[in-house]
Amino acid sequence: MEPVTDRIDLLGVAIDNVSMAEAIDRIVELAHTRRGAYVVTPNVDHLVKLQHHKAFREVYEHADLVLADGMPLIWASRLLGSPLKEKVSGSDLFVKFAGRAAREGLRLFFLGGREGAAEAAAGVLRARHPELQVVGTYCPYFGFQDDPAENARIAATVREADPHVLFVGLGAPKQELWIYQNREALAVPVSIGVGVSFEFAAGLVRRAPRPLQKLGLEWGWRLAMEPRRLWKRYLVEDRDFFRLLWKQYVTMHRERLRRRRAR
Repeated sequence: MEPVTDRIDLLGVAIDNVSMAEAIDRIVELAHTRRGAYVVTPNVDHLVKLQHHKAFREVYEHADLVLADGMPLIWASRLLGSPLKEKVSGSDLFVKFAGRAAREGLRLFFLGGREGAAEAAAGVLRARHPELQVVGTYCPYFGFQDDPAENARIAATVREADPHVLFVGLGAPKQELWIYQNREALAVPVSIGVGVSFEFAAGLVRRAPRPLQKLGLEWGWRLAMEPRRLWKRYLVEDRDFFRLLWKQYVTMHRERLRRRRAR
């Protein structure tokens, strides 16, 4: 199935220009028509990693849907003259999709997160949507991705549960690489990497207040909550985003100038 949306180039990554509602419609469509489809949700950290992580980039190049997770991506797209419609974060998508899944009878499976997070998130979402079918949850041990026997057990468990959509909360790029490498064995119509979404939904990790999210400062909130784990990512590695964005901006304007002079 060919993509049905326009895509915007941002730092060499093609991002689908869709609203939240359009993204959910697309995932529902994939759930009814595909096997082995998957969705990725790039944020600033992903875009920086994709510049040098060959395997991660391969995953992105074959993704069925690429959704902008973060206001900085929206602002960057506006600066480049190709504005994305809306931020479609994995954590928001996870919660909003549950309501649609309940109405349409779509079966969901939650894999990953800290111990008990997936089951707790399932309980919260079932309380909101009594018809929701969460057909399984599983929390693998740290480093499981390197254990063929454990991967085979997980794939068998997921296949037996027969979900329409598999949500995977392992963090990036682990979750995307794992989905890509195991998509055929899983045989799930759609898989989506959602990071810490189970913990957010279950209330185990407090998400940034809505005003901070709208201001694009959710990263600062998360840094304050987990400074030892996240300081290097946000304060060192992700700074390269601004250099890369400026480079694309300058290249774009030089090309426009060259075209004007050639007329």
